[in-house]
Amino acid sequence: MPVTRSAVARSKVQDSDSDTEEHSQASSISLLNKQSENGQNSSNDAMAKSGELPNTIKDEIPETSATVGSSELRTSTALILLVLIFLTSAIALGAVYLSFPELEPNEAVHVKFPKTIDDAKELGTVLSKYKDKYYAQVLGGVFVTYLFLQTFAIPGSIFLSIVSGYLFPFPVALLLICFCSATGASFCYLLSYLVGRRLVKKYLPERSASWAQKVEKQKGNILGYIIFLRITPFLPNWFINIVSPVIDVQLRPFWLGTFIGVAPPSFIAIQAGTTLQQLTSATDALSFQSVALLIFFAVLSILPALLKNRKGMQEYFSPNDDKLPQDDENESQRDSNSPTPDQTNQTNESQRVQGPPIES
Repeated sequence: MPVTRSAVARSKVQDSDSDTEEHSQASSISLLNKQSENGQNSSNDAMAKSGELPNTIKDEIPETSATVGSSELRTSTALILLVLIFLTSAIALGAVYLSFPELEPNEAVHVKFPKTIDDAKELGTVLSKYKDKYYAQVLGGVFVTYLFLQTFAIPGSIFLSIVSGYLFPFPVALLLICFCSATGASFCYLLSYLVGRRLVKKYLPERSASWAQKVEKQKGNILGYIIFLRITPFLPNWFINIVSPVIDVQLRPFWLGTFIGVAPPSFIAIQAGTTLQQLTSATDALSFQSVALLIFFAVLSILPALLKNRKGMQEYFSPNDDKLPQDDENESQRDSNSPTPDQTNQTNESQRVQGPPIES
């Protein structure tokens, strides 16, 4: 019986050992599976954050001609929208002209886009004849024509501004020109966004990215810069309208900056329009007072950006930043060599325990 009991015990021990070994193997296998799943999930999360797809998804979604077709569809859609905008503007312009009363043949010849000061004089004379009786038609005609010129960057808006000063009171003419300039420039902005931005980012990606970074750094000063560019003659307005969406200028500050920025030049054009028949050229509107007024408003618009940049430069070159990198390294070394307060306290306590040194 003792021998039998010991054999049974040994068999039980062996069975328990085998069960323990199998349990440990199963637990280790499950642990490895969990680690591999966690590693795969983390790698998938990292690839998702970086904008990449896992290999399995990449294999399931091969590149087909449908992707290329969709990009071509977007380009064709942009071109179709461009044509539709042009046709809609032309139809609106034609509808306004058809709403005019029947003009005499010698008068209808002068109803066109003014390109010279003489064209502006003839157009102002014809429209002033019908302004009192057909005020809404005349105002709507100037409104739609100004929008059309600004939207498609057609020269002649300066002469139309002078004609507006000749036809309408100063507040009406100023509000009309500022609103039409801002809205028409925004339409030109959108057209450039549909077509021009796509072309520039395709053929000049590095340069457009560099421009966008510069604009992003001056994001808080964009409004002042747009007002400054609208007041000063450094860049033509059509160039600003086309380039702004390419360098990622937002539409809201673009519209507001244009509305405010065209006010000082429009003030001068409207004032010149009051004496339209005495003008011999568009430059007759410029005088010393008008140029000084433009310079004053230009400096006033850019002053906040200058002050902000000056403050940043002062902080950059402040006395605290005059130290060289070697000075910082020396200070860090001195700080590392100098004992800490805890080390000093420990040294003092050890000296008190040991007592004063014994003189020999």
